[in-house]
Amino acid sequence: MPEASVLHTQHKPDKLRALGIMALNGMFDEMDGVAVLRQAATELLPGDLAIVSSFGADSAVLLHMAARVDPSLPVFFLETGKHFPETLAYVETLKKTLGLINVTALTPDPKDLARFDPKGDLWETDPDSCCHIRKTEPLDTVLDGFGGWVTGRKRYQTKERGVLPHFELTSDDRIKVNPLAYFSDADVDAYKIKHGLPEHPLFAKGYKSIGCAPCTTIVAEGEDPRAGRWRGLDKKECGIHFDFNGAIAKPMPVAELTLFKDGAFIADPFHHVWAEGDDPAAVRYTHIPLPVFLANREAVLANPHPLGLLISPGDRVEEVEEDLGRFASVAIAFPAFTDGRGYSSARLVSERFGYKGELRAVGDVLADQIPLMRRCGINAFVVKHEPARKALENGSLATVNIFYQPVGTTEVPVGTRPFLRRALETA
Repeated sequence: MPEASVLHTQHKPDKLRALGIMALNGMFDEMDGVAVLRQAATELLPGDLAIVSSFGADSAVLLHMAARVDPSLPVFFLETGKHFPETLAYVETLKKTLGLINVTALTPDPKDLARFDPKGDLWETDPDSCCHIRKTEPLDTVLDGFGGWVTGRKRYQTKERGVLPHFELTSDDRIKVNPLAYFSDADVDAYKIKHGLPEHPLFAKGYKSIGCAPCTTIVAEGEDPRAGRWRGLDKKECGIHFDFNGAIAKPMPVAELTLFKDGAFIADPFHHVWAEGDDPAAVRYTHIPLPVFLANREAVLANPHPLGLLISPGDRVEEVEEDLGRFASVAIAFPAFTDGRGYSSARLVSERFGYKGELRAVGDVLADQIPLMRRCGINAFVVKHEPARKALENGSLATVNIFYQPVGTTEVPVGTRPFLRRALETA
């Protein structure tokens, strides 16, 4: 099975989808999954639709429908590296049986595994982060090139999915299609029998919902079909269906997306703000203040979760030079428009210390500051100031062509003789 390497053209939001999503859900009979999928693949999103399959206990039903509509539809399998051997064999069985010709395995970034899960046991201490690294991030990267995607979710599986519609509009303006939303457990079994579909090898052993081996157990008679997933934990979803929270998914207002990165406002994975009493050895997706890191260095370095570092004015950045590579994100605080010390900190981190990860500006981030912040190596911005948001969205930031405090060796202020400037390496 090939690994995904070439992405489609980046999808551009279509505001008409927001207007038509309710009408779409009223167009089809509850049980007409094939018609839902055909509408999505041939009319709504031709050439712009992907199918995501776990190749689990019920996957054969959705994949059989896909083969009936178009066997060349792209199917993505999240190969987390933690699947049962029986699941990997089942992938090949269904490909051959159904004639699927465009199945691609998505694997986690080796750098993420080396940094956050070097021993392969992150699932034991932090299953959310394990799912994020092994499922959410690889899938997000690929789905960035599609206008919509298809899932095999069903209402009966859990109470959180109890109001699942055929069509959802996700927070990034894509359409999520759920052809099996109204199928019951009996409907799924009847469909498999009617079409003679091969069963997952573990289904007969009591595995009713099959994910990664370490986080999947047998389901007892009368239990929720997904009770065997993350048993004993307050966890029901792996994270790829982040829009679904017990009610019909609704679009996230753009104003709630405050992180501007790679040309767009996106959901910020660093959603937790450091607070007094937080455990530096256990927090995740949090920017830890530099003084707190220095006081708890060993605990933070041993923390297996993705973390960030928060640098405030007056912090001695040089004290963390050797440890910057530990952090997935470094946040430079600009607490006031008049405080320019953040620019110096950013230049230290990016130029002198060679940090290559996400370098973000937080705090008082205004439109006229952003070009200067970018010049100092900052590549992400947490923006809440409405004029600055509009300037970023419209690409109307002011440009600065002449600098009186040069950076590197390429910027020369007017009236300065280039040969009088010291070379960067000898400065």
